[in-house]
Parts: sequence; structure tokens; C-alpha cells
Amino acid sequence: MQAVSLETLLPRIKVVRHARARNLRLRVEPAGIRLTVPLFCSKKQIQQFLQQSEQWLLETWNRQQQQFSQSASFPEQLVLFFHSQPFQIIRQQQRYIFRFDWQQQMILIRDSEPEKALQAAVMAYAKQFLPDYLDQVSQETGLPYQSCSIRNPKTRWGSCSSKHDIMLSAALVLMPEHNVRAVCVHELAHTRHFDHSAAFWNEVAKHDPDYQVHRQQLKQIQLPAWYYKKS
Repeated sequence: MQAVSLETLLPRIKVVRHARARNLRLRVEPAGIRLTVPLFCSKKQIQQFLQQSEQWLLETWNRQQQQFSQSASFPEQLVLFFHSQPFQIIRQQQRYIFRFDWQQQMILIRDSEPEKALQAAVMAYAKQFLPDYLDQVSQETGLPYQSCSIRNPKTRWGSCSSKHDIMLSAALVLMPEHNVRAVCVHELAHTRHFDHSAAFWNEVAKHDPDYQVHRQQLKQIQLPAWYYKKS
């Protein structure tokens, strides 16, 4: 991994070379900017791409920083995928880091490290509900897969391996169902087309006619500040 810098108000940009990358791809997050590039992309190509993207980077970075600062306060309630009513968040002294009270629709979290506790609660919730939902979408679309894992990747909402093992980001449970389904459809379509060819997008469109709208929404989603905070 290397870092490059633009003579602007932007932070240093982490450059990551990836064997499966076919194009240069930027991802802007509150903690920094990441550029994924093909293995044999030259430094000159990287610099040209960044110069062409500079205005977009500035606008996106500044907008995200404003949104990030506005969402910095710790939430009193949390809306989670698959539950129509928000969970009330109760901070208190307790032995366990978190606990769901399903009847009272509450998440009880340890007061000493609330961000860490809420992150752990989200991960546990995702592991409970996302694999079953992926299985449901798989049956609806007729696109089978091998296995499902839930993780916290930095640069993607999901992935599919050549063996049809699908990974989903735990952060998906913080999003509306139509966005979660769009990610599931996208990864399931890779079990039939392991690329981003026209055939792949045709497969996606069969099961998610509004996939272009959903893709744009996913690119613009800003996760709350507490989700990024490291313990």
C-alpha cells in the first residue's frame, strides 16, 4: 500500500493495488480516501486519474466531513433492517458489552465503551438476520450460493468468491431493505457471471430493475460517526 497527496485540502490518499481490479476506483470515507487500482497501473496513470477527479473529491470529502460532524453524537435509538420500529439504546453499567431486549425493543449497552458496544451489537444482529435474508433472496432469484459470512470490510458492501462464497457487510443492517436486497442480488449474480460484463448487469436487472438507482444510493450512504470510531 502506498499513499499519494494532492496539493489541495484533501487528506493523503491510500492507494491499494488489487489483483481483481480492472479500473481505478475511489472510495471516500470520513476517516480518509482510498484508491483501488489494477496491479500494473503506473504512477503517472494514478496521478492523472486523481487530477481529473480532484473537484469531485473535494466536494465529496467536504460534504462527508460536514455530515460526519453532524452525526457525531451518540444515538438514543437505532433503526435496524428487518424491524419496523427503532430500538431504544440504553446505556448502563453492566457486565456484558451489549444485550438485546426483543420484547421491549431495546439494546442495553455497556456505558464505559458505548461505541464499541453498539458496533458489537450491530455485528451480532447482522449475523443473525443477513444470512437468512440472503438465503431468501437466493430462493427468489434462483441463484444459489455456497456460504455466507458477515464482516466489516472497509471498501465494499459485499463480495462473491469464485467458489460462490458470499460476504456481506454488517453495516447493511443500518440501511433500508431495498438497499440490502440490491447488494444481495448483485453478489448472487456473480455466481453466474464472475465479472461486470453486460451479461452480469442483465442478470442483475432481471431481479432488481432499479439497480442503477440503488447503486447510486449505496454510493451516497454515509454511516454514522459512532460506527467508524475505533476502540
